[in-house]
Amino acid sequence: MHGPIADHNEGTDLDTIADDELEVTLGVDTHLDQHAAAVLDPIGRLLGATSVPATVAGCEQLLTWASSFGLVTRAGVEGTGCYGAAVARFLQAAGVHVVEVTRATRVEGRHRGKSDPLDAQAAAMAVLAGRSAAVPKDRSGIVESIRLLRVARQTAVKARSQAVIQLKAILVSAPEPLRQLRALNTRELIKRCASARPGRDRDPVTVTRRVLRSIARRYGDLDAEIHALEAELDELVTLAAPRLLAEHSVGRETAAKLLTVAGDNPERLRSHAAFAALCGASPVEASSGKTARHRLNRGGDRQANNALYTIAMVRMQHHPETKAYVTRRTEEGKTRREIRRCLMRNLARRLYPLLIADLQDAKTIPLLT
Repeated sequence: MHGPIADHNEGTDLDTIADDELEVTLGVDTHLDQHAAAVLDPIGRLLGATSVPATVAGCEQLLTWASSFGLVTRAGVEGTGCYGAAVARFLQAAGVHVVEVTRATRVEGRHRGKSDPLDAQAAAMAVLAGRSAAVPKDRSGIVESIRLLRVARQTAVKARSQAVIQLKAILVSAPEPLRQLRALNTRELIKRCASARPGRDRDPVTVTRRVLRSIARRYGDLDAEIHALEAELDELVTLAAPRLLAEHSVGRETAAKLLTVAGDNPERLRSHAAFAALCGASPVEASSGKTARHRLNRGGDRQANNALYTIAMVRMQHHPETKAYVTRRTEEGKTRREIRRCLMRNLARRLYPLLIADLQDAKTIPLLT
């Protein structure tokens, strides 16, 4: 729907304002190849809906189309960390305040139906009504580089493990001369298989030797790749998180997880309570009637939750102050699980200012060498 607002609103104050003076809200339902979009006026009426290709030209077309209804000040975008990353960056560069919108629940979908235009309209309405206010992660700094290195390392570690599993599985049913290799440990097995010279015959024994050599050399290549990635990851995490790494029980991997969940823009984390909720370490009230209680928060980023869990477990074993705390709380009747939850919440409070300070300083780290 283009042009003036619908005729049945004639006589209202909105009709005396030109379209290009209205502040309109854009909603975008993102997909791999195409994005659906909807524009709402200040009181939530649908002004128009369209779809554009998920390309740079499509982003330009989207903003031009949305601007024909008025001044686009805010945009709700689904999947800003995936399909919507490019359109979110484009809108932010154009001066539009982008809000990350989560997918509607199934209950909401049953009431209003399900389609891409409806999802785009719901995204805009969530921003307009104030139900969504999350700031998308900025993926233009050193933290994004750390995230990408972690992804590459994780996939390489998984492939290396699969290579060992496959190697040992082949030996289970291998011809008898080769089954004896099962007695070797992993390091010796890889070394023996990688240095084999099986020849070019086609009999099962020779072919099995060639296959074992191929997998063993693949393992060696992956091992070298993992060590190179870990060296680069160590360097970047040391640069980006010196305060976190100075804390007891915080290592490279846990610091990298906490940095990744925060992103390159620390303003996303408004308080230590918000950070705890993002890590799934905040208690959730579950009171009813005369019963007042809290339950475990099962939401949040599971990688960040795992980081706090790991730090808490190590501190419970090796940190004197934490060990004294555990002893005191145990005497009060708390279970080990309850104590660990309390520790994770306290860790979120303690590490939050250090993380924010590290992220602020990380903005000044040069990315080009």
